[in-house]
Amino acid sequence: MAVDRPRIEAAVAEILAAIGEDPARPGLKGTGRRVAEAYAEFFAGVHVDPVDHLRDTIPVGPHTGELVLLRGVAFRSVCEHHLLPFLGVAHLAYVPGERVVGLGKLPAVVDTVAARPQLQERLTEEIAEALQTGLQPLGVLVVLDAVHGCVTARGPRQTGSSTVTVASRGTLSEPLMRAEIMALIGSGR
Repeated sequence: MAVDRPRIEAAVAEILAAIGEDPARPGLKGTGRRVAEAYAEFFAGVHVDPVDHLRDTIPVGPHTGELVLLRGVAFRSVCEHHLLPFLGVAHLAYVPGERVVGLGKLPAVVDTVAARPQLQERLTEEIAEALQTGLQPLGVLVVLDAVHGCVTARGPRQTGSSTVTVASRGTLSEPLMRAEIMALIGSGR
């Protein structure tokens, strides 16, 4: 289901009026339409299954035992509490079972799950669960590091802070494996 753009436009006009602005003034004249277009993009992942991106896997035979780590996947989402954006990077690791997937599919999973009203904690878990379901690996580790508009632009205004969340499954839930991957994530390029 696509977003209802006319309804969003009307809601934005109402919000502008509620804060004492004139939605028809020249600077605000197209704001409702622009917000509706942005929301269509921001929330494109609502009712989309991220596992669909993992359907075309590549068989690799029995367990390879080797780690796959994709670092620095940029993402943006919208906090469901304030409808303000949060921006960050995702680091995705998995130990293949009998299948792998093209590396370009992993950012697609992140983008799909992030394109919903979200909490970072749930976003991290949903990405891990999609990877677990779609790839059936021996282990999964997802680390998100994000800066939240609700923390930087209002309330506490902590412009130098970020939030890190972690979700793991299988063999990558073991402390030694997690520590090794965290070191790889932190080592940069």
